[in-house]
Amino acid sequence: KMASASGAGSAAALWSEVNRCGQNGDFARALKSVNKILQISKDDVTALQCKVVCLIQNGNFKEALSVINTHTKVLTSDVIAFEKAYCEYRLNRIENALKTIQSASQQTDKLKELYGQVLYRLERYDDCLAAYRDLIRNSQDEYEEERKTNLSAVVAAQSTWEKVMPEDLGLREATYELCYNSACALIGQGKLSEAMKKLQKAEELCRQSLSEDSDVTEEDIEAELAIIHGQMAYIMQLQGRTEDALQLYNQIIKLKPTDVGLLAVIANNIITINKDQNVFDSKKKVKLTNAEGVEHKLSKKQLQAIEFNKALLAMYTNQADQCRKLSASLQSQSPEHLLPVLIQAAQLCREKQHAKAVALLQDFADQHPANAAEIKLTMAQLKIAQGSVTKACMILRSIEELQHKPGMVSALVTMYSHEEDIDSAIEVFAQAIKWYQQFQASQTRGADPKSPVHLSLIREAANFKLKHGRKKEAISDLEELWKQNPKDVHTLAQLISAYSLVDPEKAKVLSKHLPSSDTMSLKVDVDALENSHGATYVRKKAGKLTGDSQQKEQGQGDVKKKKKKKKGKLPKNYDPKVTPDPERWLPMRERSYYRGRKKGKKKDQVGKGTQGSTTAGSSELDASRTASSPPTSPRPGSAAAVSATSNVIPPRHQKPAGAPATKKKQQQKKKKGAKGGW
Repeated sequence: KMASASGAGSAAALWSEVNRCGQNGDFARALKSVNKILQISKDDVTALQCKVVCLIQNGNFKEALSVINTHTKVLTSDVIAFEKAYCEYRLNRIENALKTIQSASQQTDKLKELYGQVLYRLERYDDCLAAYRDLIRNSQDEYEEERKTNLSAVVAAQSTWEKVMPEDLGLREATYELCYNSACALIGQGKLSEAMKKLQKAEELCRQSLSEDSDVTEEDIEAELAIIHGQMAYIMQLQGRTEDALQLYNQIIKLKPTDVGLLAVIANNIITINKDQNVFDSKKKVKLTNAEGVEHKLSKKQLQAIEFNKALLAMYTNQADQCRKLSASLQSQSPEHLLPVLIQAAQLCREKQHAKAVALLQDFADQHPANAAEIKLTMAQLKIAQGSVTKACMILRSIEELQHKPGMVSALVTMYSHEEDIDSAIEVFAQAIKWYQQFQASQTRGADPKSPVHLSLIREAANFKLKHGRKKEAISDLEELWKQNPKDVHTLAQLISAYSLVDPEKAKVLSKHLPSSDTMSLKVDVDALENSHGATYVRKKAGKLTGDSQQKEQGQGDVKKKKKKKKGKLPKNYDPKVTPDPERWLPMRERSYYRGRKKGKKKDQVGKGTQGSTTAGSSELDASRTASSPPTSPRPGSAAAVSATSNVIPPRHQKPAGAPATKKKQQQKKKKGAKGGW
């Protein structure tokens, strides 16, 4: 009895310790006390519950779940449903968490809150929206703002991933989280400018709310703003401002945010900007997308986009096996998705295996008829690249849902014209026109023969036929157009022009339907036109011309003044007594008396011979012999200095001195033998 009383007393002390630690938030010490209680009473339900709560508060979710699963007889689903579901949710076992919540006998407010979070992670946005609406309607506590934030996040996700037009929730955007979610919803609608304004407002609110706390540093504020700045950069990227977006993305990466999901998205967006350029930077960035826990932070579409870009990067970096492996994995995950098969086809084309690429695309088109149109467009592009234009046309014409589209008609007609297959081009026009006639006839309101697309196709067909000499066929189209709109003068003129080459009489009959010249005359105010800004210069010019002509008419009797011819300049050595050389206009080499240049007579002998040597008369140029020469001698190999005031002619213009020719030759011979300078 004494022992049991002692145990009860120690248990009471332990429980008071647990209570005190719980109130102080010291769950580690509380856990120690709970474990001591469980040693006394191992199946104590309250102690087990407290242990689970302490483990959850300490972040030991696996151990907490293990305790729950070990004591299932004591900890029934009614007692521990919320704690079990929460542990499963935090361990990313989302499907298990959903089953635990749904199997609970009583749906408490806590379970409903967790249920909304679970549905959001499972991307069941419609059910999630209904769950949060119910919570907001039936709850009144301090967490109302958080529930509204979650509700706006669901609406933003619907707009972004499901392209659902978001409804106006009537929420007052008093917090930066609400502003951010509203901006995300606007991005999903394509309203980028409005979204940017919302993000700027969110940034301002974030700075205001965080700056009020004295413990928050500037680094903490920048870290919190990282997700807002990341969304701003994404808008810039969508707007084509890639340089600005890239700069902002890199600034966020330098901050090293702890959110691996944010880093993965930014890295992926940088890779999309780089494309097939700067692949080394892309290979560095792709490592951020492989961080642990990324798969639990992003939506399925975000993860899928990252995997697509990994496959494309492998292709750009010539990693063919890696590209095939990634694209095959993507195709197995999403068999109906277009991108994996398109990446595989692109890789085959890079390897010059166009036939295999076309066969791969054809197999996919056969297996997935719903996506056949886009695949066949790619096949046609490959055929054009191979030079098989006719085969490309056949593939395009097999896409029934696009045959009547003006863009497809234009493309086919252009391609057939390039191949000079005019009959096939005309057939394309005929099929498209027939489709519109049948479509209009099937409408409940009846046929609309004046449909703009229908009439434009007929007009284009008529113009094409006229251009290629098919006048009779063009006439039937023009008559159809004129019948639909008898007041169309342009069509009537074309019809008359066509008939004039085939049936002139018919052209004359039709020409009577043309409006008279009186009805066609434009009501133009001539005076106003002449006084307009554009006609002012023309009028002045015309006035000058008329004035000149009048002067000429008046002065017809006057004698025209002859212009004085300037006398030609004569050469300086011109002698009037000597008859000019009749061959003076011919080049020297073409004159009859030209005998060629005489050897040995080099002009002026300037710059010839050894360094520093001069021609005869060098003594006259020797500065050392003159009284005015400077005291210093020139450097070896340099020309003698001449003062600015000297009248001595520079050596390059010095005429040879009148020395005998024999003396010159001797000097030249000496110079040829010399090797040194001064």
